[in-house]
Parts: sequence; structure tokens; C-alpha cells
Amino acid sequence: MGTLGERVAPARMGRGFRWLLGSSWVSNVGDGVGLAAGPLLVASQTSSPVLVAAAGLVQRLPWLLLGLYAGAIADRVDRRRLVMAADLARALVLAVLCTAIVTDRVSIAVVLVALLALGIAEVFADTTTQTLLPMLVSPRDLGIGNARLQSSFLLANQIIGPPVGALLFAAGVVWPFVTQAVLVAASVLLVARIVLPTGPPRDIAGSHVWRDIADGVRWMLHNPAVRTLALVILSFNVTWGAAWSVLVLYALEHLGMGPLGYGLLTSAAALGGLLSTGAYDWIEHRFDLAHVMRACLLLEVLTHLALALATRGWVAIAIMVVFGAYAFVWGAVSTAVRQRATPQALQGRVGGVYMVALFGGLVLGQALGGLIAQRWGLTAPFWFAFAGAGITLALVWRSLANIAHAPTTAA
Repeated sequence: MGTLGERVAPARMGRGFRWLLGSSWVSNVGDGVGLAAGPLLVASQTSSPVLVAAAGLVQRLPWLLLGLYAGAIADRVDRRRLVMAADLARALVLAVLCTAIVTDRVSIAVVLVALLALGIAEVFADTTTQTLLPMLVSPRDLGIGNARLQSSFLLANQIIGPPVGALLFAAGVVWPFVTQAVLVAASVLLVARIVLPTGPPRDIAGSHVWRDIADGVRWMLHNPAVRTLALVILSFNVTWGAAWSVLVLYALEHLGMGPLGYGLLTSAAALGGLLSTGAYDWIEHRFDLAHVMRACLLLEVLTHLALALATRGWVAIAIMVVFGAYAFVWGAVSTAVRQRATPQALQGRVGGVYMVALFGGLVLGQALGGLIAQRWGLTAPFWFAFAGAGITLALVWRSLANIAHAPTTAA
């Protein structure tokens, strides 16, 4: 166990990183439980497609409205305490939802309000949690640290949590939400064990939150590497969102896979990420990061092309395994590169900009994908994604070397 623990969380990264990783595992299991139980609860309260779609919207909308503000707040207060407060708020909302279910006062309106409140708290919790890693480990360990945190998301949130949530929902509607509340509260206790300097990460005397937001955006716009990486994130999420917006119809109608086949298709991506988890350390130490970033983005372009051409379900599943593998590596590398290049006092604001770009790109891409598929067919969004991602990659290909090796400024 000692050797396994050393491989997962090397001692040089410190005890604080191990507490952070432990809290990530616990909270991600809880969120994975909610990932399956939430839509089931919505479906139990309404059969309206509009209201079902609204449930997904109210969880993403806070990122677009509050992402920049949450990033600024993370740079103005004690970050560890903000994470704890946001997760305690999530646990409280879940407790209220559980009470409504037990007392038979739950309704679709109650569920939507609860999902909105959870989404708001999640914006502050997730944005601020990203700033803790650069405060705990050295810049050279940011890649491994992000890989370990993403592994916890992949395994706990995407693989372990959802089937547990579905089983608990079948046992009783309230049980998955009780479980999620307990696990989120437990993650707060683990974060409380992390030792960091108390107070804000910088002097905020005479500053204002809106001016802080402007300063953060201005700094990012004047940093070529971080600016270009943000544009890549935005562009590739527009194209990805467009293609994935019709994935269920693509699987059912174009590939004729059926509901079970669609489930296998989505699970294949998690399997691919799981396969690349153990190889990340080897990849980071053996290959230049610029080559890794180029390979990941090139595979993204080719993935859209391959799915546009695929006519067999098993081919699409194999493609999704590859997608999951490189997407995991890209997530760890791109986050580490951005964190290394960003000053400690700006981590929250720059991270907030990235999350707005990520979710904004997804929302815009999903809207475009539906319109494109309606007009030109179910494979058209994949052709659009192939062309859009390919053009973006061609434009930034040479710049990726500068992005990957941007000067390290994070303490």
C-alpha cells in the first residue's frame, strides 16, 4: 500500500496534496451519484421536454453568469475557507431537497430551484478548488497533480458514482441525495485538514471586485500563451459541443445502436481515460509538452472526421475509447500549462475566464449542432466540428510550442 500511495501521491508533493486528492475522490463519488439520480428525479416529476432541458440549463447557466465573479472572489478571500463554505452550501441544499422528498413536498419547481442553487455553489467551489493545487505543489508537479485530480473525476464521478446513484434511486428516491450530501460534507472535513496561509492570497486594500475582474481579463489578453490557450479552449468546445449535441440521435438513428449501445458509446470515453491514467507520468517525462498538445488536438480533429464517416456501432465505440484517452491527457497538460504561466494572485480570475470559455463554448456549440443537424442531417455537426477544429489547429500549430513552454510565474 505504501508503494501504491507513493505512486499515486508522491511524498514530495506534500500531505496537503493528499488531503486535496482525498477530498476530490469523496466529493466526486457524491457528484457521480447525483449525476445519475438528478435526471431520474427530474423525470419522475415531469415528462415535459422543455422542463427536462431546463434542468440541464439551470446547472450550466451559473457558470456563464458567475464564472468571472467567482474567479475574482477566489483571488480576494481565504481560498480554503471559500471551498469549504461553498461545499457546505451544497450539502445544505441537498439536505433541504431530501427533506422535501421525505415530506412529499417535492415538485419540479423545487427540483429546478435546488439544481440552480447547487450549480451556483458549484461555480464557487470548483473555481476556487483549482487555485489550491498551485499553492500546494511545485510548478514541475502541476501536471502530475492535475492528472491525479482528473483521475478522481474520471473514476469516481463518471464510473463509480452513476451506477451507485441509479441503484440507490431504485431503493428509494431520497437515498442518493442523502448519500451525496454526506459525501460532500465529508469532503469539507478533508479540505479542512489542508494547511495553507490564512487570509487572501494578495493584498486587496483599495481594490474592487469588478476592477479585479477587468485586471484579470486584461492580464490574460496581454499574455500571448494564456490568451491563445483560452481561444483554443473556446473554439474546440464550440466544435465539440456541436457534435456531441446530437450524439444520442447519431447513435440511435444513424448507427442503429439502441439504448444499450448508446450507453456503451458514452462509457467508452471513460474507459479510454482510464487507460491513459496510468500512462500519464510516462508521457509527461518522455515527450515534449508541445508535441503532446499538438497530438491531442490533432486526434480531436481526426475523431470528428472518423465519427462523421463511421457506419458501424463498434467502430464508433473504438473511436470513443481513443477520444477518452487523449482528452484526459489534454485536460491535465493544458491545465498545468495554464497554472504554471499564471501568477498566484491571478489563478482564480484566469481560471474563471477559462471556465466561462469552456461552458460558453459548449452552450454555443450545442445550439449550432442542433440547427446544423436539423438542416443537413445527423452527421453534419461532425463535419462542421472536423472543419472548425482543423482550421483552429492550423492557426495555432506553431504557437503551441510557445504555449507549452510559457515562462513559469506561479509560486
